Amino acid sequence: MYLIFRCDCGRVLYSKEGVATRKCVCGKSLKMKERRIFRKVDTSEDASEAVREMQEEIYGSTTFEKASELSQRKSSRKGFF
Repeated sequence: MYLIFRCDCGRVLYSKEGVATRKCVCGKSLKMKERRIFRKVDTSEDASEAVREMQEEIYGSTTFEKASELSQRKSSRKGFF
């Protein structure tokens, strides 16, 4: 069983059930007993997908764009560059 939770910095993380602490990429060590659990899933693949979905809900799409698409979008913005 894997637990899905958030760090104080806002990043969504997962950890295997029974783990005492987990370290976020921001550097903070998190005590699992003190965390609010958002979801429980069975496999690490499901946990990874749940984290990806929650991150996209919070921060928007995480897909990459081609440089050609970026330059077209940039040229349509007047006054920024």
